[in-house]
Amino acid sequence: MIEVKNLTKRYGDKLAVNNISFKVEKGEILGFLGPNGAGKSTTMNMLTGYISSTSGQILINGADILDEPKKAKSNIGYLPEIPPLYVDMTVDGYLNFVYDLKKCKLPRKAHLKDVCDLCKISHVRTRLIKNLSKGYRQRVGLAQALINNPPVLILDEPTVGLDPSQIIEIRTLIKKLGKRHTVILSSHILPEIQAVCDRIIIINKGVVAADGTADEIASKITNEHKMTLRIEGPTHTISDKNAIVDAIRALNGIKYVRADMEREKGIYDFDVETDGKTDVRRDINALCKEKGWNILMLQLSDLTLEDIFLKITMGEQAAETSGSSKSKERPKINIVLEEKSGDAPEETPESDAEDEGGDK
Repeated sequence: MIEVKNLTKRYGDKLAVNNISFKVEKGEILGFLGPNGAGKSTTMNMLTGYISSTSGQILINGADILDEPKKAKSNIGYLPEIPPLYVDMTVDGYLNFVYDLKKCKLPRKAHLKDVCDLCKISHVRTRLIKNLSKGYRQRVGLAQALINNPPVLILDEPTVGLDPSQIIEIRTLIKKLGKRHTVILSSHILPEIQAVCDRIIIINKGVVAADGTADEIASKITNEHKMTLRIEGPTHTISDKNAIVDAIRALNGIKYVRADMEREKGIYDFDVETDGKTDVRRDINALCKEKGWNILMLQLSDLTLEDIFLKITMGEQAAETSGSSKSKERPKINIVLEEKSGDAPEETPESDAEDEGGDK
């Protein structure tokens, strides 16, 4: 559905995107990740035809975005990070405007009703957009991307600034859309990407640094193994906690140990990473028995998407920051709390602006 061939973009002497190539198949949800300045937004702007490439080719459902722009763009529904809304229009007026702008041939009344029902904005169609809350504006922006039923959806930070309940709803909707559309989703909320996407591309310094599922990427970039260890011992002071860290770190096959928060009085969790070749569980058990410490939990864990992202974009610096011999807190990259599964509470469509004056 989408094919990118040797795509390059220069701004003067600066090489923003450097000869990247990838494909996105029909019905696939692709997570597109990258740190600020990596070329991610530039690539998405070229995919939508918003800016042209310096060299290379982009095919959308077989149509070249530069040679056949109208044909290619007719296959795309785009939601930029800031939804392109005319806030002085009603929701219904705006969606009808977009319907005409896209020269949609589908039955107007039935099609707009289906789009509004899907995005759960039917009950606010007569409202002014400026009087809607941010969550509802985001839904209206998604609705405009769905008009004309395009086979490709490109969503740039669709949940930025939303609360957890709103994020659940948008995430559920994206999963539903993925059954009928090809979706490219860009986000800095890494658990969201991991929960929704079938495949991940990480772009760094203008090149594709990784492409595959989270497990496939993890297996390629490292053979390290991690575990969480919960120990009850003489950990009433910081020095005692550090003594446990030092003792575990001294075992053969241990790469780094980091003490986490105190779960209960005198009970701490420790993040342990091995070299991937040595089974250290029995040695840890023997150490704790010798010291009189109690092991309350030993849980093996795979690399998270956060770990993968850091290792690819920061390299050894990420490993050093994550722990190593320095016992520092692992940096966080805009991670939100994981929400419980289930239906999210319905969000009120009114904003503060409406509370103060209502629709004019």
